[in-house]
Amino acid sequence: MKKIFAIIICLVCCSIVAAQPKYTLEQILDSALHNNIAIRNAQLGIEAAQQQRKEAFTKYFPSVSAAGVWFNATKDMAKMTVNPGEMLSPQAVQDLAEVLPASALAALATPTSITMLRKGVIGTVSAIQPVFAGGQIVNGNRLAKVGEDVSKIQLELSENEVEKTAEQYFWQLASVQEKLKTILAAEQLLGNIHNDVDVAVRAGVAMPNDMLQVQLRENEIASQKLKIENAITLVRMLLGQYCGLTHDTAFEIVVPDMNQPENILPTSIEEGQEVKLLPEYQLLDKQVEAAKLQRKLAVGQNLPSVGVGVGYNYHNLLDNDRSFGLVFATVNIPISDWWGGSHAIKRKKIEVQKAEEQLEDNTQLLQIRMQNAWNGVQESYQQLLLAQRSIEQAQENLRLNRNYYNAGTSKMSDLLQAQLLFQQAQDKRTDAFSDYHNKLLEYKHSIGQ
Repeated sequence: MKKIFAIIICLVCCSIVAAQPKYTLEQILDSALHNNIAIRNAQLGIEAAQQQRKEAFTKYFPSVSAAGVWFNATKDMAKMTVNPGEMLSPQAVQDLAEVLPASALAALATPTSITMLRKGVIGTVSAIQPVFAGGQIVNGNRLAKVGEDVSKIQLELSENEVEKTAEQYFWQLASVQEKLKTILAAEQLLGNIHNDVDVAVRAGVAMPNDMLQVQLRENEIASQKLKIENAITLVRMLLGQYCGLTHDTAFEIVVPDMNQPENILPTSIEEGQEVKLLPEYQLLDKQVEAAKLQRKLAVGQNLPSVGVGVGYNYHNLLDNDRSFGLVFATVNIPISDWWGGSHAIKRKKIEVQKAEEQLEDNTQLLQIRMQNAWNGVQESYQQLLLAQRSIEQAQENLRLNRNYYNAGTSKMSDLLQAQLLFQQAQDKRTDAFSDYHNKLLEYKHSIGQ
């Protein structure tokens, strides 16, 4: 019964291990591009820039507005006194005296008070088509298009950065996983040495101190194993969070075999690349273009603007409904604004010069970055070859020291030192393998691949 129960437990554990998802590097990168928050923010930036471009396009069309006013004052807003007698000439008074009675003639000489505009309604609808605005509408639309282009370049830069970071996490996880394999192999090797020494001590052909040295080394390996396992858990969590795999906390990654020569040889890549094809250069170039357009806008703000329009108006100010249409033209000439505007134009011109100089300086830095990244690839590849040869030498050294110890011609400390050197050589090869892929990644990004 106990055997059956143990078999069931074993099968359940195997099924759990088998159910753990495994991801290749390509799958990790694809998940990062679809789930990372930086990519989503960059995509929202493109949508916002597109809406801004569409908003700028509406400036080509007439501006239609409507306004209405209703008022009711506490008293009449207009009041005047009219004296008809003062407006009549003496001859006119004599003529009227012949036809009007005396009472009516006397009324003409009496001042009369007239009030108006106590309440009323005013309404107007107008449409104004800009004819000339100093190029502000055209250049504003061009600037909005540059903004949309910039947002697309920023998305490309975000994708590159996300891919780079995700791949760095991938190789970091691959490195600690490979170091765990090295620890497990060292643990197994020490277990074999432990058994051999135990037999030798029991037989009286080895000193008990040899067993103590082996046990101390086993404790050291156990401590290293604990640290590596914790590092694997932490890096896996970082990678999962960055790539949107938080629901798969126990996922595995598929890592190329470091012992296969084809996984060590460098990928076929070309040295150097046209700087103008890099998104970083294109972004700087767009900044220059935007600075030039902003200067043109500053000039346009100080030029006359012309518009034509039509309107429809209504009011009942004199207790009469009155409506009428009109056609009009507007001309706006900034006069005093030229004083401050001239300084604004000069400031924008200086900003153009700054953007051009920044483009030139950063172009040189991008070329230096390319060369430095290529040097890093070559150096890390040579370090990887050296680490590979060191493993072969350390492995042979370990084999010889074990044979010497078994033959009684060397000490246990020499054997354990040889085992430590072999483990260190494997760890250095793991670090060199991870560093080579990171350097290769940096170079590919430096040339826009």
